[in-house]
Amino acid sequence: MSGIKCEIKDHIAYVTLARPDALNCFNFAMLHQLGEVVESLHVDPKARVIIFTGEGEKAFSAGADLKERRTLTEAEVRRNVKKIGDVFQSIADLPQPTIAAINGYAFGGGFELMLACDFRYAVADTKMGLTETSWGIIPGAGGTQRLPRLIGDMKAKELILTAKKLTSQEAYEYGLLMEVVEREHLIGRCERLASLLLSNGPVAVQQAKYAINKGAEVDLGTGLAIESKAYEITIPTSDRLEALEAFRDKRAPHFTGK
Repeated sequence: MSGIKCEIKDHIAYVTLARPDALNCFNFAMLHQLGEVVESLHVDPKARVIIFTGEGEKAFSAGADLKERRTLTEAEVRRNVKKIGDVFQSIADLPQPTIAAINGYAFGGGFELMLACDFRYAVADTKMGLTETSWGIIPGAGGTQRLPRLIGDMKAKELILTAKKLTSQEAYEYGLLMEVVEREHLIGRCERLASLLLSNGPVAVQQAKYAINKGAEVDLGTGLAIESKAYEITIPTSDRLEALEAFRDKRAPHFTGK
């Protein structure tokens, strides 16, 4: 069945948008399934890093399923828009580091999904952007809020108001991507970053992500208080003691996430 595939291997969860014949566009059933997968991963200790990608070679996701959208009532459209916003917020709220492996087109909701991830890599031969204004609507799953926070108001307005389609290289130059890679190296490059993340204490990595994300939303004083509270969570962990013992023994630490 097409929709969402999820596999966990060596503490990396691979979440694949699996509607390649529809350019991995989001219909309501797919959004519901993605929400369930994300909810499960949120509390799964086996998943320490999560990689999101699309099935096939054409698209990461080309956004909302417009064929379905044409059949919906206004109430159902509102339902879908709320659902995609809620699901992408749940992705942004995942405690684990998230990586978008952008294997093809990322338009509309597909672009907003990648914005909800912590890190983004894209293949060289693709395009992406928030093209909603060319359809008479606006980004409705976080695009108008996350994009300005990443690249600033002026550049975000340029991209959203003009519905500009970016090449991967242009997206990199705007500061949206970590790197542009050849297709055959995409997942491997994401896994290389994942291995660096996995070499550190899982609790510490999650608390550092939390402090950065939450601190960015408040003034410096409040942010420092958030950092202090996040640090406190790491103090009673066995991973912190293991790191000290490993330093004493001149060996690599073995972290368990406890």
